[in-house]
Amino acid sequence: MHNNAQLFEAMDLRERAERAAREAGFETQFPAAALAEAARLDEAESPINHAVRDLRHLLWSSIDNEESRDLDQVEWCERLENEDIRLCVGVADVAAYVPLSSAIDRHAAGNTVSIYTGVQTFPLLPERLSTDITSLLPGQERGVIVVDMTVGADGIVTRSEIYRAQVKNAAKLVYEVIGDWLEGQSAAPREVVQVPNLEAQIRLQWEVAMRLHKRRQSQGALDVEQVEARPIVVNGRVTGLATQRKNPARVIIENFMVTTNTVLAGWLESHGCAAIQRIVREPQRWPRIVQLAREKNAILPDYPDARALSQFLTAQRALAPERFADLSLAILKLLGRGEYVVVHGAQDSVGHFGLGMQNYAHSTAPNRRFPDLVTQRIVQSQLDGAPAPYGTEELAAIAAHCSEREAAAQKVERLMRKIAAAALLQDRIGDVFEAVVTGASRKGTYVRTKTPLVEGRVMRGERGLDVGDRVRVRLLRTDLEQGHIDFERI
Repeated sequence: MHNNAQLFEAMDLRERAERAAREAGFETQFPAAALAEAARLDEAESPINHAVRDLRHLLWSSIDNEESRDLDQVEWCERLENEDIRLCVGVADVAAYVPLSSAIDRHAAGNTVSIYTGVQTFPLLPERLSTDITSLLPGQERGVIVVDMTVGADGIVTRSEIYRAQVKNAAKLVYEVIGDWLEGQSAAPREVVQVPNLEAQIRLQWEVAMRLHKRRQSQGALDVEQVEARPIVVNGRVTGLATQRKNPARVIIENFMVTTNTVLAGWLESHGCAAIQRIVREPQRWPRIVQLAREKNAILPDYPDARALSQFLTAQRALAPERFADLSLAILKLLGRGEYVVVHGAQDSVGHFGLGMQNYAHSTAPNRRFPDLVTQRIVQSQLDGAPAPYGTEELAAIAAHCSEREAAAQKVERLMRKIAAAALLQDRIGDVFEAVVTGASRKGTYVRTKTPLVEGRVMRGERGLDVGDRVRVRLLRTDLEQGHIDFERI
């Protein structure tokens, strides 16, 4: 343990994150040509000079993490007649500043995604773009692609339109602050109070989000509780892990983004466009999901059924809210990984099992994800009546590369979370923790402890354990260089 502590004293977490990213095949520094292109950009002179709608007078706002500067979307809604609500989501017009085959584009096409390690961020685009010119920062006039929808009282989108516009973000709001307020745990935050009519606007956004949420659940969307932990680093040392839980503010954005991506996928299909979609296939470990439900006195069909699983999860959230996060984690692990594929018409669509959607295109985060930038270019070619920027075979290659790079980025992020957790636990060898099994295969058996929220491998007594089982484990050792945390089952 003494050597472990000495190792941590000598470890630069930012350097370790960069090494992990490089070892995973990512470029951690922007090429000189890309930085030069970014430096030449003038935010007052968009490279594309198309007619846009002037929507700067509307009360747009954004909700994101407190530290986020790469703001991809803003939202606004209004109440219409017949109980309808108009919902507009504006997505940063990144394609206007990143020409196809430019140095910036080539770098983005290689990495495909921003990597968030908790101690160091490796952005998809140069910060001159992602946190400045194309970021929808408060008080700044920006170009966006608007997905304009009418939502009925039943949560069905009855009308939609896609167009370019100019907007101005009135306020950048924070998930936790807005979530606490909407839950009645705090007074209206200063960021809301100081902007006239913003309180009513956010409450209307919550109302329409609830409509969409109920509709999605009826279609089989899974209402899971994803709890994430990020390291708190002070003067180079990990002092704790901050957890992020679902709250009303996150529910608003989740439903707005899912609906926007679904509407846009349908729009592309109606225009006969080949496009990249995000899919999650039917879970191969469905029998284990059925077994977990049976252990909770619930019956699921023998074949994968998203609606039945959604109803089971909704009931479990109400019956045992204190254990719902553990159940959600087990279900997510058993569902399997998402991937990108090319879809050209309804006959090609596999669908997204976890979202209960048949068509789903990632399009709302072009500052952070390359597939979204690709989708935005396809949308803009349709708006302009121009030829498609990509052929089907080229899109297929991009989709496969994005799927592989996303998995690699997640491994880097997971490794750095484990290294941070190992640093936090290095003086707790021998302590006992409550945990839930998150993985069980020939590669090993893994658990996540309840407090603090860390994952590790069960090295002794793992026989017979399966995903979803609740266990007590004792910490055996930590390895800060590799991020290993080893437990034994009690």
